[in-house]
Amino acid sequence: MSDGLNQAFVKQQQQLETLKLTLETELSLISARNPDALIKLLEEKEQLLNDIAEQDQVIANLYQQTSPDEKDIQPAIDLIEHLLAECRYRTEINQTAVEQGQLRLAHLRNVIVESRAKESMTYDKAGHTRSGGKGKGVSA
Repeated sequence: MSDGLNQAFVKQQQQLETLKLTLETELSLISARNPDALIKLLEEKEQLLNDIAEQDQVIANLYQQTSPDEKDIQPAIDLIEHLLAECRYRTEINQTAVEQGQLRLAHLRNVIVESRAKESMTYDKAGHTRSGGKGKGVSA
């Protein structure tokens, strides 16, 4: 494998390791419900993903320029695929954490709405419960 191609693979491995750590940090920020830090981290993650995509293109160009006898790159590709699989797995975990957070928020909203409905519950002349307004108001 040529020196340039080897360096490109090493750089991409480092980028994927950084992405893996970023995804771990993202999960902790999701769990801590820290939106400001999470937004900043997501901006960094977006830039990192763009850098990884650019590095993919560099590797593709270098690979095309490499002679067939120098294309013993399978170990490097296997390592990158392993790191990529770990990043995908962590992304799925983060997605599940976000979905669980959204479900908890929806449940909390429903509890609050039900609580408010109970607070506004009144009784009619027959003694039956009725929720709603505070009365018909005064007409002149």
